[in-house]
Amino acid sequence: MKTKLSLLSASVILMLGCQSITPNVNDDVINDTSSAKVPAKTSKQPRTIEDIEQDVAEVNDVWQRIRDGMQLKIAEKELVDKYRQWYIDNPRHLEIVTQRAEPFLYFILEEIEKRNLPTELALLPVIESAYNPTAYSPSDASGLWQLTLPTANAFKVKTNWWYDGRRDVRASTLAALDLLEYLYVKMGKNWDYAIAAYNSGEGRVLNAIKRNKNNGKETNFWMLKLPKETAHYVPQLMALADIIKHSDELGINLPAIENKPQIAIVNIESQLDLNLAAEMAKISVDELKTLNPGLLRWATAPMGPHLLVVPAESAKSFNQSLASLEPDARINWVRYKIKSGDSIGEIAQQFETSPTMIRNSNGIKGNNIVAGKFLIIPVASKDPDLASMNADQLLARKPVIQSSNQRQTYTVKSGDSLWAIANKHSVSIEQITTWNKLNKDQSLKIGQSLVFYPNQIAKTDSSNEKVVSYKVKSGDSLVRIAARYKVTVADLIEWNSLKKNNYLQPGQMLKLLISNS
Repeated sequence: MKTKLSLLSASVILMLGCQSITPNVNDDVINDTSSAKVPAKTSKQPRTIEDIEQDVAEVNDVWQRIRDGMQLKIAEKELVDKYRQWYIDNPRHLEIVTQRAEPFLYFILEEIEKRNLPTELALLPVIESAYNPTAYSPSDASGLWQLTLPTANAFKVKTNWWYDGRRDVRASTLAALDLLEYLYVKMGKNWDYAIAAYNSGEGRVLNAIKRNKNNGKETNFWMLKLPKETAHYVPQLMALADIIKHSDELGINLPAIENKPQIAIVNIESQLDLNLAAEMAKISVDELKTLNPGLLRWATAPMGPHLLVVPAESAKSFNQSLASLEPDARINWVRYKIKSGDSIGEIAQQFETSPTMIRNSNGIKGNNIVAGKFLIIPVASKDPDLASMNADQLLARKPVIQSSNQRQTYTVKSGDSLWAIANKHSVSIEQITTWNKLNKDQSLKIGQSLVFYPNQIAKTDSSNEKVVSYKVKSGDSLVRIAARYKVTVADLIEWNSLKKNNYLQPGQMLKLLISNS
């Protein structure tokens, strides 16, 4: 059910970008007790005032909560000692893990405690992924808990073009704990068995138990014939739990994680552009994606789940901004005129969206589209190339209403942004910044007055044009190039005799007819 990278890698790479970091413990040295350097247990000294004050301070540390809730018995086995020693010899590993776990560990521990489960289970992602929510294995296991697609499906974790719930910290945590609870009951309420089954599947562990019973052998975990990785999996968790429990005694500097919520999970109710969401949360898009690693595209999934993780400190202002956001301002739209030979799949590819999204946005049930008709297509609001589209190319879902040539004013409200205001008034950001002498990156102030000239259209001299050559770069698409040079995808196809189902190649030369004005 679950296959992960071998724990017995030839080397250990201690760097933030790695998928997982696991000890190099080999069977050929397991019985060599002379190589073990595990410190002897220290005897308890009389408690001083300083000790008590330190204990009070540690109540605010999530690691201390984990220590207080530990339930598993640490076996006195040489393989456990080997893994314990590895953690002692590689303190940088736990520093990396702590940095990655900090936003999520409080949430995970809360879910574990709600179910009265051993808090050691919060350490399983250390072994599975080194707390890297984007970790991926060759067996297609992904996320903090390294769920495979069959396991995700069995526990109703969604995966699609927009979203991978295996990488979503909330969804994957709930699924992993559901699985562990199921395995605990299935395995006769034996956590050694359940944790082993989490690694290699319940059938393999049950068969090993049955085999030992039939042969008159003991059936405790240590006597079972299991795959090498599983035989190391439980000892590694025991060693890690012991390290966390006795970090002070072992001289390990375990960076404290404040015992309070680091994240808030907000119900946004419908699809939302991530650039806009980041702006409302007052963080960068990269920070938002780090908190929401299950989101694979430029917006949340159109059909849900409609849950977004934001910093706990930003939740109140984010919700206020979300409440004041116009429904049509949640994502950006372009209007596309269907050409002869177009298909929904090809159009979706050009605009980096999904066929389902185009169908839902336009009320299309099948794949039939008619040349000459228009489609409304969702696009990223702050794509660096799409941002250069002119006012005629950037159209909101509603038709443009040009009610007056005279100046109009608008007062900035809480949660407003240039993009949202431009979308609401069917104008471009460039027009707003020009009319109001603003910098594009300038922050708006609540109560600030903006002016608009809805019927003012930029004039261009279409007769003054020239042919330019463009060299395709890695990551380019027809829609990005067309947006950058303010032409249409159809024009690019026609000028270069392209076929819609052909991919652009880096280094390929295109010719474009653009205005000199």
